[in-house]
Amino acid sequence: MSAETKRTRRSLLVGLGAAAAASAAVAGTASAQTGGAAFRPARHPEDSWLDTAPGAKHRIVIDAPTAHGAGEAVLFANNLYEQTKAAYKGTEKDLAIVIVLRHFGTPFGFNDTIWSKYGKQMGTMLQFNDPKTKQPPTTNLFNSNAYGMDLPTLGNTIDQVRGLGTRFAICDMATHFFAMQLAGSGGNADAIYKELVANIIPNARMVSAGVVGVTRAQEYGYALIYSV
Repeated sequence: MSAETKRTRRSLLVGLGAAAAASAAVAGTASAQTGGAAFRPARHPEDSWLDTAPGAKHRIVIDAPTAHGAGEAVLFANNLYEQTKAAYKGTEKDLAIVIVLRHFGTPFGFNDTIWSKYGKQMGTMLQFNDPKTKQPPTTNLFNSNAYGMDLPTLGNTIDQVRGLGTRFAICDMATHFFAMQLAGSGGNADAIYKELVANIIPNARMVSAGVVGVTRAQEYGYALIYSV
């Protein structure tokens, strides 16, 4: 092998080594920027209930932050069940549906015991009246089928969709807020908060914050419907 050939080969090997080093550096930088692996959300015991939907083929979370949105959330849940049967020949067991009642949708997570006692104050805060009396409600109207098109539920009820498997998550932060508002300047907000929590609707649970419930559900594979 001639001297010239040896010099050429050495130059080629040096060049290839430099290129490989540069490629490794770029790859290392990219890996550092992305954490070296695909993102995986953390799992927490407080959220494990979201993973208890045996046999469900579809997961849906309905975010209901307003009074109107809480009513429509009940309607949307019913529509999901109906069309799963009609269009896909399935059953309600194919669906895992969670309605998150948060912000001004939170009071609809309380039963008639609470509405009969605090309905006037809550209705005033929500600017929500009984369509028949034109006054703040004294019952949870979204659990009544007597209003038809006068309510956003269109005659569907909380108990109806609950019976089909819908679960409810109620915002704890908003519940504290409403307890303070109901207590006013001279009441006992802590006692009212405990009263509210003791009277949530069936098949419901408190979550630390509604926004946490909505985002955690999406991390568990729930498709989002935003109901306002």
